Amino acid sequence: MEKFKRLKNEGNDFAKMGEYEEAANKYSECMKLNTEECTVYTNRALCYLKLHKYEEAKRDCDHVLQTEDSNVKAFYRRALAYKGLQVRKKNMAGI
Repeated sequence: MEKFKRLKNEGNDFAKMGEYEEAANKYSECMKLNTEECTVYTNRALCYLKLHKYEEAKRDCDHVLQTEDSNVKAFYRRALAYKGLQVRKKNMAGI
């Protein structure tokens, strides 16, 4: 559990610095240790949104909402992911 906390804090620090790829990697490492902790999924979803990886962000939010169906961060970030996917689809249609 101590390693989990350390990795999560490192991920949080990277996210605060705008290093979203590194933060997402730390959160992914956390998930290997504890798949039940929803905050690492919503945190990684935020990183994916910042990296324009909307499908991955949506997947993380969907995972959280399966266990915590009233998680506001997961709902909000999933909505942002859907919005990003729609914008991407419109841009691809114009090419």
